[in-house]
Amino acid sequence: MKNSPFISALTTGENSTTPVWFMRQAGRSLPEYRATKGTTNILDAISEPELAAKITLQPVERYGVDAAVLYSDIIVPVNSIGFGVEIEAGVGPVTKDPYRSVQDLSRLEGFDAVSSTPYVLETIKILKSQLEVPLIGFAGAPFTVASYLIEGRPTRTFEATKAMMHGDSNTFKRLMERLAEITWLSLQGQIEAGVDAVQIFDSWIGNLSAFEYGTFVAPHTQYVVEKVKQLSVPIIHFGTNTTHLLGEFAKIATDGVSLDHRSSIAASVETLGKDRAIQGNLDPILCLTTEEVMLQEARRVLSESRSAKKYVFNLGHGVLPQTNPTMLEKLVEFVHKNGAELRQ
Repeated sequence: MKNSPFISALTTGENSTTPVWFMRQAGRSLPEYRATKGTTNILDAISEPELAAKITLQPVERYGVDAAVLYSDIIVPVNSIGFGVEIEAGVGPVTKDPYRSVQDLSRLEGFDAVSSTPYVLETIKILKSQLEVPLIGFAGAPFTVASYLIEGRPTRTFEATKAMMHGDSNTFKRLMERLAEITWLSLQGQIEAGVDAVQIFDSWIGNLSAFEYGTFVAPHTQYVVEKVKQLSVPIIHFGTNTTHLLGEFAKIATDGVSLDHRSSIAASVETLGKDRAIQGNLDPILCLTTEEVMLQEARRVLSESRSAKKYVFNLGHGVLPQTNPTMLEKLVEFVHKNGAELRQ
C-alpha cells in the first residue's frame, strides 16, 4: 500500500490525486450499517470479526474513499480487561465505578493485544485479504480515555478530570502512564496484524489549556508516538478545538495532524511545519446542507490546503449520523476530480 494516494500524502506528498476518507465513515449514517448491525451492541459487533470487517468495508464500497478505517472503538482495550466501562446507546462510554485512586489501577492490568483483543486482530487479517486501499487502525489517546474513566460518562466540563489533574497529580499521572502503555500495546497489535497507518484520537483535548496539555498530557502521548514510530507506519494525531495547542502538537513527532473545522490550514502549517501532513477539515455540518453549499466550502478547503505539501482531505470531525450518504458520494467524487487542480 506504500504507493497509495493516502500513504503517499502522509509520507512524500507526491500525489496525482487528493486522497479522501472520513472519520466515522462506517456507522449510523449508512442504511447498510443499520441493516447489518441491527440491534447488536456496538462492543458485541466489534467482537465478531466477520461482522466488523463487513462494516469496515461498507463505506469503501459505497464512497470509493482512499482508505478504510477499522470498525472499533477507543474503549475496546480497557473494556477487554474488565475495567467496567461500556457504551450506552445515545450516550457514549459510561462506567458505574470511575477511577478515583491508584488502587483502581488494578482494574487496568494485563492488557495484551493478542490475548485481550484477538477479535480486533482477526478483523484486520480478514480486511487485509479483501481491501485494495490502506487500512487505518486507531486508538484513543491517554487523556481522552482517562476522561471517560474519571468522569464516568461523557462530559462538557471535565470537572473531575481537571480536579484530579491539578489536585492529585500523582493519581492522574499514574493513570496516564498506564493508559499510554495500553494505547501503545493496542496499536502495536494492530500494526503487526497488518494496518497500514494509525490515528490517535484525542477528541476532548481542546478543553485543556496549552499549559495543562504540555505539562500533564503531552509526555504520555509522546511516549505512544515514539513507540509507534519504531514500527515504521504513518501516525496521525487528531483532536478538536486544538488551534491553541498546535504549538505543543508540533513537538510530538507524528507524521500528520488532523485539524478540526475551526483551525486554519494555512496558519496550522506555519505552526506545525511544512514537513507535517495536514488532514481535514470540512465542517461535517455542511454535509447536512445542500450539495452546492457543501462543495463550495470543499473548494475553499482544498484551495487553502495549497499551503500544505502533504495533505489528506477529511472532515473536521466524524460523519454525523443524520448525514445523507449521497452527499458524501458527491463529496468524494468532487475531491477526486478537482482536488489536485485546486491545490496547485
